[in-house]
Amino acid sequence: MGYVEPHLDERCAACVVRDQALCASLADDELSALSAIGRSRPLARGQTLIWAGDSSSVCANIVTGVLKMATATADGREQIVGLLFPGDFVGQPFVEEASLTFAALTDASLCVYPREGFVEVLADYPALERLLLQRTMAALDDARARMLTLGRRSAGEKVAGFLLELGNRLPRRPGAPAAAGYVFDLPLGRAQIADVLGLTIETVSRQLTLLRASGVIALSGRRTVAIHEPTRLKRLAGAAGA
Repeated sequence: MGYVEPHLDERCAACVVRDQALCASLADDELSALSAIGRSRPLARGQTLIWAGDSSSVCANIVTGVLKMATATADGREQIVGLLFPGDFVGQPFVEEASLTFAALTDASLCVYPREGFVEVLADYPALERLLLQRTMAALDDARARMLTLGRRSAGEKVAGFLLELGNRLPRRPGAPAAAGYVFDLPLGRAQIADVLGLTIETVSRQLTLLRASGVIALSGRRTVAIHEPTRLKRLAGAAGA
């Protein structure tokens, strides 16, 4: 017998990001309407959900994993303009053609909705539309604040703030001892971190080495980070930790 997907309402009840996602504040009728058009979708690391320039056909909530939002520069290079974490909303429901690429930085699982059906549900439930607008405006405010502070921070503050954000948003690495503090796997390589922070890869590597040498963090393997002194990291992040 082939795989039979569980009823969506059952998945909603067991969803690990139910309290973080757009669904968190929905009434039962709103949640039922959204569940009726949703489906689970795995996304492998490196796989793209939406390409910039293609039809904007789906929206989604991230259940697990990390996605990037990216655009192309004038010379064709990719520019990462944001990261999306569990509980975040993905997509551009009110445009016909996507202006951003959304791709998985790690293996991920999503709750996906067809864009047209999602827009119809929003039209039927104005409270849901207001919730989406509020989350969108909050994300925009965060992006503006990040752009402003990135322009003012030193390289050390940028890297410290980035690690602090990841430590707060990513789940702890399975099997990590509680005494280790925040332990997670970086979803990006150092070149991508440099791209996000507007630094060179050499500068990112140097700052990570300094943080490790000072005992604030520990690095193991290719991407595993343990934040041993989060309060000190917050101070080093400057405006990021305010």
